[in-house]
Amino acid sequence: MFDRRILLTTAAGLFGLSAFRWLRGSPAEAGEKAAEKFEIEKTEAEWRAQLTPQQYEILRNHGTERPGSSPLLKEHRKGVFACAGCDLPLFASDTKFESGTGWPSFYQPIEGNVGKTEDRTYGMLRTEVHCRRCGGHLGHVFDDGPKPTGLRYCIDGFGLVFHPAAASAT
Repeated sequence: MFDRRILLTTAAGLFGLSAFRWLRGSPAEAGEKAAEKFEIEKTEAEWRAQLTPQQYEILRNHGTERPGSSPLLKEHRKGVFACAGCDLPLFASDTKFESGTGWPSFYQPIEGNVGKTEDRTYGMLRTEVHCRRCGGHLGHVFDDGPKPTGLRYCIDGFGLVFHPAAASAT
């Protein structure tokens, strides 16, 4: 009976460990992302010197900000939202909408400037979006957005910078 308890406890522990690893995603997926080459590549030290700690956590470590914490959530001026890592224009202000999620949301990126990757972390299947030029993590895209695309690019605002449109000469 004592041997049976040890066997069951060990089996339960191994099962729990494998379930935890599955929820976090596989090492192969992390390796695939790391192996992808981008136009702009920097060392960890170079990224840390350029970015704020919060930008670094989001863009380089795939972190996320607290909902409602980004000042860009309330940004309604005309202009362009660009990558905080490399300044590549990512979203035009006229594609931004209020999703009620607590993160800046857009229904369409600027064509060719946003890449997509399958994200299986935390036991979910999602589509991660990243900057095409530097690989910075931006957020995720979902299919519950408004017309005309039906998509919602749920973006971490601290991964972006805003460039207001130039005032027109009158």
